[in-house]
Amino acid sequence: MKKIIQSVKGTREFYPYEMALRSWLYSKIRSVSELFGYQEYDGPFLESIDLYAAKSGEELVKEQSFVFPDRGGNLIALRPELTPSLARMVAQKQHELIYPLRWWSFGPFWRYEKPQKGRSREFFQWNIDLIGVNSPEADAELVAICAEFFRSVGLTPDEVKIMVNDRRLMDEQLSKISINQDKKGEVLGLIDRRDKMRTSEWVAYVQEKGLNQSQIDGLLALLSNKELANTSDNLNRFFTALQALGVRDYVEYDPRVVRGLDYYTGIVFEARDVGERSRAILGGGHYDNLVEEVGGDPLPAVGFAMGDVVLPIILKELNKLPDLKVYPAYVLVTVFDENTLPASYSLAADLRRAGIATQVFPEPGKLGKQFKFADRIGVRFVATIGPDEVDQGIVQIKDLGSGEQLSLKRDEVVTYLVKNLARQTRA
Repeated sequence: MKKIIQSVKGTREFYPYEMALRSWLYSKIRSVSELFGYQEYDGPFLESIDLYAAKSGEELVKEQSFVFPDRGGNLIALRPELTPSLARMVAQKQHELIYPLRWWSFGPFWRYEKPQKGRSREFFQWNIDLIGVNSPEADAELVAICAEFFRSVGLTPDEVKIMVNDRRLMDEQLSKISINQDKKGEVLGLIDRRDKMRTSEWVAYVQEKGLNQSQIDGLLALLSNKELANTSDNLNRFFTALQALGVRDYVEYDPRVVRGLDYYTGIVFEARDVGERSRAILGGGHYDNLVEEVGGDPLPAVGFAMGDVVLPIILKELNKLPDLKVYPAYVLVTVFDENTLPASYSLAADLRRAGIATQVFPEPGKLGKQFKFADRIGVRFVATIGPDEVDQGIVQIKDLGSGEQLSLKRDEVVTYLVKNLARQTRA
């Protein structure tokens, strides 16, 4: 056997079923986004690494970004996320846009991570942001969008939870355990790693970073205090809004959620499946300074991102994947011989003009072979026009689902198949 050249490590191949699943996910994302009044947009796939360097966090820039020099020597990155691009796009037309902005996008991203189940180096991601409003109610709207999306794909509050915290509240609490301001960013990074390590390993790691035992004890107590949200007016307003929006049962307070990206300044959230694995499905939060940092005027915003890799795994485990029928066509028109080929092409053209997906067998051949091909690819109807049918002005139609076969006048075929297609669609 010849050796097949392998795909690049961490990339993905979308055969028809995988492509249908991606399209289904995209349709759900579009539906929920538009239900809340958001508009679709997109940004460049290539960006200067400088866009991320001071905004996204050192790990994302130095360890996870695909970076290469262009022919002019400038360092270019395949986009690892979209929020910095969004901030720049808003800054460029800041005084022309109408606020608040409600924008969403779904497109490809790249991160240089270790490929494993639920994580690849190439992925598609839903990004959605509300820009120009600084309130916990705005933050609640984005969390409500998350919850409505989970409902739309069949996930219940018993199967997925959106965990919420507030960085401003955490900043206050870190001050109370004597964490200096210049150390808080690093400590938030330590908290973000908490669920990725065993307690003993994490404590040892924190000690290596220079925290004393009193600070570590205070930090552990802080991260276990699920009642802390009750002390925050901001979070109380946030949860009140969620109750009014009808999604409160999807959301819980969790002081361990801080999110790793440097630009978050307020409420942050992360959705996970419920269970031992507790895999992250999406994450986001409130950010105040990003538009200003890319050259615009100060502008508050809140948003989240969801990759397309983890969710289908969870849906499969819960037997909630959609029943996708990956059929290339509804009708196959056979080709009896070269003399009848124009008649086959003409019928196929009429069916397509009527909106019926139709294939023509690519060459004349034995009808048994053509029927076998139709059955294997999942076609519902086979239309046959041989010399006798051409002479009589009829078409033989076979329903591969029921086995029924009938002869129709040539001018009746389109009407018959359109009716059956409509009947199947309603079913």
